[in-house]
Amino acid sequence: MTLSLCRIDDRLIHGQVVIGWGTPLGAQLIVLVDDGVRANQWEQEIYRMALPQDVAVEFVSRDEAIARLREWDADPRRIMLITGDVETMAALVTGGEGVIRRVNLGGIHAGPGRHPCLRYVYLSEAETGRLRQLEAAGAVITAQDVPTTTPVPLHQLSG
Repeated sequence: MTLSLCRIDDRLIHGQVVIGWGTPLGAQLIVLVDDGVRANQWEQEIYRMALPQDVAVEFVSRDEAIARLREWDADPRRIMLITGDVETMAALVTGGEGVIRRVNLGGIHAGPGRHPCLRYVYLSEAETGRLRQLEAAGAVITAQDVPTTTPVPLHQLSG
């Protein structure tokens, strides 16, 4: 599978993603799935500045991503796919019909209705329920901030 990492991180592209994950994985392409960023050239330029020159980036909408998942999975490059929220990743897992089999919860921060699960993962009951549905359908869901830490399974996050 060339989708090396499928990560939910509300900060999207930042140092931890680029250096912490991208370098050890040898990422050659980062796919950022976010409808708002897809429509905003200024935001895209900001994210491009965070990347080394040898790492390509594509900014796509949720629907575009669903349509292209099999293409990326067959691509010989090492690809990281990032969404900023649980629901977008859930749509990709469901719409991709088995292409995304592992989901990394990497940076979901405090917000209305969310409770702390780890220092870097806060989830609402609805988000936890949605992740459980994905897991029941066969996806492996773990939290892991950087590759050198031990992945934490979903059941340990939600009590």
